Amino acid sequence: MGRHPSDSTGRQRVPGRYRLADKVVSRMGYGAMQLSGDGVFGPPRDRDEAVAVLRAAVDAGVDHIDTAQTYGAGGVNELIREALHPYPDGLALVSKVAARRDHSGRLSPDQDPNQLRADIEENLTTLGVERLAAVNLRVMDNDVPDELFVDQLGVLVTARDEGLIGGIGISNVTRGHLLRAMEVTEIVCVQNFFNLADRNSLPIVHECAVRGIAFVPFCPLGYPRTQREAILTNRAVAAVAARHDATAPQVALAWLLALGPNMLLIPGTRTRTHLAENLRACGMWLADRDIATLDAAFL
Repeated sequence: MGRHPSDSTGRQRVPGRYRLADKVVSRMGYGAMQLSGDGVFGPPRDRDEAVAVLRAAVDAGVDHIDTAQTYGAGGVNELIREALHPYPDGLALVSKVAARRDHSGRLSPDQDPNQLRADIEENLTTLGVERLAAVNLRVMDNDVPDELFVDQLGVLVTARDEGLIGGIGISNVTRGHLLRAMEVTEIVCVQNFFNLADRNSLPIVHECAVRGIAFVPFCPLGYPRTQREAILTNRAVAAVAARHDATAPQVALAWLLALGPNMLLIPGTRTRTHLAENLRACGMWLADRDIATLDAAFL
């Protein structure tokens, strides 16, 4: 597995910023999904704390926020606007399209290309912006017909050319999707499920690294709860954490950052305490033996 060059102490060097469309952002961003209610539906448990978390993130230097109109049925985008508008210069707001939630909160595909433009515009309206840094096309069916996939990408190309979005990303995809998408247009980011315990997207991670495309792992600490607990209670993770006077979440995030300079993280949280803990992972330099220990623990 490719790594950053090590310094004389064997610690992995972790660059702090990377290009995302036409912006250069901190490699530790923030995922806003948890600011919705349980099941990614409805209002947050504590609205005041949700607003405070967003403001604390930006105050701490976070300039990449990942969101979606489906989060809290638009409520999360409204929270972001309430907390941060007028937005600071350089803040990258990234959303996704091609999925929706029904009245019970169940996520389902929304693949009609004619709907994607409306979804982009709805994000713009609720966030109160004229342009998004990037929009991810979410693929919910690996067998999506090629013609449909190309048509969907075409809608995003038009939106980019008209200045509504800065760049086009894809989410929940295979390496084949990525290669096909690059035949159609430039891809600025890939957002896939990836963490210490689930490395099924490793071929895509490698492809993105070679091509200089930002890779944004969602659920970087694991999902569902059983997987998350398996990561955070693992003895190898605990051993590395002890060597660095760190926490298990910080180790899991630092491992991702050490995979390559194009790794952009978006861990989400409902509290300022956990936000501060996550952000400190950026200051960790994992030694080669730490990387080897963690890799071996989850083979």
